[in-house]
Amino acid sequence: MPRAHSAVAKNKRRKKIFKRTEGFWGARKRCLQVAREAMRKAELYATRDRKAFKRDMRSLWITRINAACRLRGISYSKFMAALKKVGIELNRKALSEIAIHDPASFDTLVQSAVAAASQ
Repeated sequence: MPRAHSAVAKNKRRKKIFKRTEGFWGARKRCLQVAREAMRKAELYATRDRKAFKRDMRSLWITRINAACRLRGISYSKFMAALKKVGIELNRKALSEIAIHDPASFDTLVQSAVAAASQ
């Protein structure tokens, strides 16, 4: 009976791993065992950092809005509470973009928020 080979499947598995570790440094792209571990860790970091990116961006938007509000004489928390009271439902990303690219519109938002806060 002829001997069974697993060469094709084995090569496919190795190629798949090396393809994913392309661009890694040193043995992390050349040695199968090291490449396997590097790939596993890279996937873990990618998953973790997708979540962290969302947190970082939200923090950045809040910082930008706060800075723009402070220039206009209102705190971030009071501004957001007043917007909610008025019924303006813009998310933080949109508010941040407006504060940077369209200061006149942001002034209008702040004025309506201040008016709502004073009532």
